[in-house]
Parts: sequence; structure tokens; C-alpha cells
Amino acid sequence: MGRSQETFNKKEVKNKKDKKRKDKEKKRLERKDNDKPTSLDDMIAYVDENGMITSTPPDPNKKKSVIKSEDIEISIRKQEDIPFDPIRKGTVAFFNDSKGYGFIRDSETQESIFVHVNNLLEPIKEGNLVSFEVEKGMKGPTAVQVKIFKDKVLQPPTLPTQD
Repeated sequence: MGRSQETFNKKEVKNKKDKKRKDKEKKRLERKDNDKPTSLDDMIAYVDENGMITSTPPDPNKKKSVIKSEDIEISIRKQEDIPFDPIRKGTVAFFNDSKGYGFIRDSETQESIFVHVNNLLEPIKEGNLVSFEVEKGMKGPTAVQVKIFKDKVLQPPTLPTQD
């Protein structure tokens, strides 16, 4: 049998790998030789009056007046005293007497709010117009202090059926 022959392409690939390996080793040795400990002063960065990061400390003569902490606003402004009515009105969209829970559709926001039988002041049923307060529950808003509003009963919304 004849010996295996190295083709030109195989020789080129081998030479490139060797060259790459030698270059990598050379760079590693250069880094090792040039590795000198850096001082704390070399690591400090300053922010100029335009918000740009620089290596030079700020000029004390350019220092602006003292900034009051009350003038600093982060994110959004504080809300002014907006009158808020904690008592809401809505329609009972669903209520299951046997399981003791249901949902109220808020008349202002059209949001569906969970209601439990323990938070009722009087018995309710689907279609009742009720007044209630909202508290944060374990899984979202929960209606509390629920009572029938003016003994008015509305028909629950009907969904269109497909024939």
C-alpha cells in the first residue's frame, strides 16, 4: 500500500492552524508581560456638566449652585388631590349561589370584578344593580361591601346565539 499523501489543501489548513496557535500564544505572552497593576486613580471616571463620562475631574470654579432635594423629580409628578369616590356602581354579570362567588361589571370602567359571598351585605342575583367598594385581592380586584342599589334589577346581557 502506498503512503498517504498530503494534498496542497491539507498542508494549507495545517499551516493556518499552526500560525493561529502561534499568534495566540504570542498575544498571551505580551499581555502577561504588560500586565501591570492599575491604581485606583486610573479607574475613576467623572461625569461632566453635559452628562458625558470623562477622565478629568470637574473644575470647582464651574460648580453650579446648590440643588434642593425637593426640586428633583424622578419618574412622574405627584398627583394632586383628585376627589375619588371609593363607592362604585355596577351590574352583577354572574353569580353562583351554590359556590358563593360571582362577577360584577363596573358601570364606569366596564371592568369585571370578582365578588365572594362573604363580602355581601345582602343577597344578590344576576342582573342586580349594586354598589360596592374595590380592594386588592389575592388574584386581582375584589368587590367588598356589596349591596343592592335602589332595588333595581337589570336583565343580564345576552350573547348572540348561532343557529
